[in-house]
Parts: sequence; structure tokens; C-alpha cells
Amino acid sequence: MEQKHILINIGRQFGAGGKGVAALLGERLGIPVYDGELLQKAAEESGFSPAIFRKSDEKRRLWRFGGLFGLNRASSYAPSAIDGTELFKFQSQAIRDLAQKGSAVFVGRASDYVLRDMECLDVFICAPLEDRVRRVCERTGMDAAEAEKYILRKEKARKEYYNFFTFGNWGVASNYDLCLDSSRLGIEGCAEVVIDFGRRAGLI
Repeated sequence: MEQKHILINIGRQFGAGGKGVAALLGERLGIPVYDGELLQKAAEESGFSPAIFRKSDEKRRLWRFGGLFGLNRASSYAPSAIDGTELFKFQSQAIRDLAQKGSAVFVGRASDYVLRDMECLDVFICAPLEDRVRRVCERTGMDAAEAEKYILRKEKARKEYYNFFTFGNWGVASNYDLCLDSSRLGIEGCAEVVIDFGRRAGLI
């Protein structure tokens, strides 16, 4: 029997554990998970330095180039600036290339929008702010006040990125097939529900 082509897109609030859910899904389904790797692939495809993509990751701001250039593209653009839209295009193409090659779990980076013409399971992982603050404190050693500011800043950038490039509304339930609260289910519970839902929906 032919193996099913599984594509899962994970949107997530910052600190809600979306990356952990994605990792478990990849492990249990035996398929690759793409998060930071997307930046590396986009950089390789475009010829720009990976540092450019790290700096613009899930941000829509304009980045001015200089020492960040990959050598083989520097002469084409320096010393001008490039809009985040250009980087978004490279990264989106990397997502589509990987999705066409085989099953995958994609974390963030508006992958639900980028793959909107393909059969995917779109999931959003959320949690109350206090739970996300606690998780970030445990992970980084920040105090609660620092962690809350950090979360809100990162989430603002993530929301602006998604809304700008998709013309949609980040985190709105109607954008997704399934929205889960990781504070209720835990990371493992979320992964189990995603798999069960996906199988019932014929997407896994």
C-alpha cells in the first residue's frame, strides 16, 4: 500500500510548546520536522548567508545588508536594503519544495498559508500566559516579569509577520483545523490528539 503523504503545519503561541508537539509528531509518525532547518535551506537556495534569515525569522522588518551577505550574492544587492518580503519568498519556496518531496511537519513561518493549496492538517497550539511564562522561566532562567515581556515582544513580532504576509489573522481559530491548549493536555496529550484527529479526518 502506498504511504500517505502527510503534511502538518503547527502554529503556536510563544512558550506554548508547539515545537515540542511538532517533535513528538515527527517521532511518532516517522516524518521529518522543519523549524530552524527551513532557514538553512532557504539560505542555501537563495545564496544569502543563513544569518540574514535568522535575523529576519518570523519578522517583517526591513534588513539592511552588509557583513551578513553570502559571498555569491553580495555584489548583486550591496549596499542597498532588501525587504523581508524577498526573504519570505525564498523561505516559502523552501517550504513548498520540502512539502512536495515528502511528508513533513512544519513549525510556524506561515506554513499553513504557504501550503494552502495542498492537503494539510493545520494545528494551533496555545496556552494561558501564566503557563507560558512559567515554561519560559524554566527554559531560560528569566524571572517572571522578564519572561512575560519577552513572550509579548516575540508574540507581537510573530503576529505582525503572519498577518502581513498572509493578509490573515494569526491565532484565529477559523484559520486552523484544530486548536489545542497545551496547559490542559500537555505536550504528549496534544500530539496524541493531533494524530487521532488527523486519522479521523483522513489526513494521517
